Amino acid sequence: IQGTWNYERMLGVGMGYAAEPLLRDLRSVDPSRHPEAVARSAEFFNCHPNFAGLALGATVRAEFDGVPGEQIRRLRTALCSPLGALGDQVFWAGVVPALVGAALVAVILGAGAWAVVGFLAAYNAIRVATAVWALRTGLAAGMEVGAAIARSWVPKAVGWVGPAAGFAVGVGLPLVADWYLRAFRPGAALAALALAAAGVLGSRWLGPRVTALRLALATVALTLLLRLVLR
Repeated sequence: IQGTWNYERMLGVGMGYAAEPLLRDLRSVDPSRHPEAVARSAEFFNCHPNFAGLALGATVRAEFDGVPGEQIRRLRTALCSPLGALGDQVFWAGVVPALVGAALVAVILGAGAWAVVGFLAAYNAIRVATAVWALRTGLAAGMEVGAAIARSWVPKAVGWVGPAAGFAVGVGLPLVADWYLRAFRPGAALAALALAAAGVLGSRWLGPRVTALRLALATVALTLLLRLVLR
């Protein structure tokens, strides 16, 4: 999907490359439509790459269903922003910082390089599982892909993955700061849990204004402040 990313078509060429094998059977079903469908699939498109399969599957299904080309183009355009926003919330502001926070805690507790291996394995497992689900869901739903997304696990994930990331980052960064400044102590773990709980509550009350970066900066500042007060 991202191998041929460019400013003119964004993910468009990658989407066309991924759609071509799925559209091969269209040659026998509707030979005159096949070249148009392949060309349409490579037009401008941009969203979060982990959810691109939803649009890919939906547009391929629409081509086989004989949906007019302009309607398929409108579907592609309509999916760009929602899939981009959902992907950013679920992955960049949720899954990734949550796994990073967990890896930091694992390093402090002595996991060493295995924490990095665990992070990569967990992220890629989630990534591949999401890609498979997205493509299958898009192919099954076609033009009704919006309703299929609304009924799926994705909207629910947006609600809990953010607080999970806030908790993991809130736990991890104070422990890392304390370990770097001195050494790991049980008191630091209690302080980290308190800050993480505050981060989760803040994300509930303030919503998207509590980003992983803002929470990380706040936890570091509070950790340093506590150290100054308790010296």
